[in-house]
Amino acid sequence: MHKIISFLFITLFFSAGNVCAQTRVDTVVLSFATAEKIFLQNNLSLLANKYNVDINKALIKQAKLWDNPILSTDQNVYDGKFFQHNANGGQVYIQVMQLIKTAGKRNKAAQLATDNTTISQEQFDDLLRTLRYTLQNDLLEVSHLLKIKKVYTGEIDEVNKLVKGMDLLLQAGNVSVRDNLRIKALLFSLQNELVNTDAQLINTESELKLLLNNNEQKFITPQFEYTFGDLTIATIPDVNELVQQALTNRPDAKIAQTALALQNHNLTYQKALAKPDVSVGTEYDQRSSYANNYVGLAVSLPLNIFNKNQGNIAAAKSSIQQQQAFTDLTTERIKNDITAAISKFSFYQSINNREQLDFSKKYDELFTNMLNSYQQRQLSLLEFIDFMDAYKDTKLKMIEQHNGLIHAAEDLNYAVGNTVIQIN
Repeated sequence: MHKIISFLFITLFFSAGNVCAQTRVDTVVLSFATAEKIFLQNNLSLLANKYNVDINKALIKQAKLWDNPILSTDQNVYDGKFFQHNANGGQVYIQVMQLIKTAGKRNKAAQLATDNTTISQEQFDDLLRTLRYTLQNDLLEVSHLLKIKKVYTGEIDEVNKLVKGMDLLLQAGNVSVRDNLRIKALLFSLQNELVNTDAQLINTESELKLLLNNNEQKFITPQFEYTFGDLTIATIPDVNELVQQALTNRPDAKIAQTALALQNHNLTYQKALAKPDVSVGTEYDQRSSYANNYVGLAVSLPLNIFNKNQGNIAAAKSSIQQQQAFTDLTTERIKNDITAAISKFSFYQSINNREQLDFSKKYDELFTNMLNSYQQRQLSLLEFIDFMDAYKDTKLKMIEQHNGLIHAAEDLNYAVGNTVIQIN
């Protein structure tokens, strides 16, 4: 019975080990700066949205164009003969009219098109900001998962050595089958957790490659240049200063401000539309006028008696008030974002410190000492397994805390729309 159980455990942990032990020979190391360069060149969402800016720039040109002149003509079809036109018979009437827009309507329409182009550019910048944030988060997450993987692989390597040694001792009759299986169960548990970490890596790598439009099979390993100890003592500027930076730098703040300017320009444009446009032209009449070959001046304009564009003007005024509320809401949201980001970063600074870094190094030394003590039979198997679990949990919690601080720094940069804490 013991042999059957032993065989099952060996089969399980070796099959899991084959999955986890695959080395990534095809690996590319990317700094954030390099990844960002590739991202700006290849990301399909950016390339697609960039055309919105070009479209709106073309609409500015369109708004500045004059209206085309209108040609009107009238002539007889039958006067004894079809299409008879000569000195004695036939009638021809020709008129050419040009619309002249008053009150600077063309310039005001061009200003609205310019505002829309600015908003389109700012929306593109906002998309870029969001995708850059996602890119950096994915790179940080891959780095985070690789650190977790390192903890598991370190324990697995050492426990695997113990398993091989205990198999020899089991054959010699120096250890019990129960102790041998417990060590193998510990190894299997660690390998199974490593498989879960690898699964998360696969998902994150997939999203990262989508952002970079990368179809290669190479594994992307991120490279960051920050010093973790410096993050724990980094100082944060005054919140009011950061809010001013955000209102200047964040695309969503710029969008709200430009949208408010657009609504004000729209009110000016709607008032201009209330002014009548004038159509001026010339006309030629061959015979139907009081004199043959009549040439005259034509002028036409609407009489603003009933429709003075009152409804559109009132709507434009309400739109200004509405957009002002949206702009104020955006400003408040930005302030809340920054306040929350500062609180989060300060919190993670308080639980991460240089003493923890020193403790982590000493804890690694203790791991080696405990491993040697067990090999020398100075520790019982139960004590050793308890320590291994405690070591793994402690290391993973420290990694999570470190990861929380790094992400909090990135969140603060994202909230301000500027690099407040350097982590690249």
